[in-house]
Amino acid sequence: MSREAINAYCKSLPQSTHVVQWGNADVWKLGGKVFAICGWSDGNSAVTFKVSELAFEILSDMPGMRPAPYLASRGMKWIQVYDDPGLPDTELMAHLDASYEMIKAKLTKMLRSELGLI
Repeated sequence: MSREAINAYCKSLPQSTHVVQWGNADVWKLGGKVFAICGWSDGNSAVTFKVSELAFEILSDMPGMRPAPYLASRGMKWIQVYDDPGLPDTELMAHLDASYEMIKAKLTKMLRSELGLI
């Protein structure tokens, strides 16, 4: 997926918000918490997202993917797709959905209610 397509997909998720930070990265948040980052890695487009422990183990060893710089080094389970072959579009969207849902689940019930997510 192109950076534009990833941003359009993240924008379509309910109550997602967008900020540009960290060196021109598109940062997607839900309730103020990051669920996806679309930016650059060594001059190439890259997308970073939160994953489950099992997905982290599987995706970390796949070509074009790696534990997300900075985030994974702090013990967090985040993956960065930084090169080909990466993931097919449908799988990438599924992982973006899963990241969004993991962040949503960590929001307080009150915040989920305020955002209309309950």
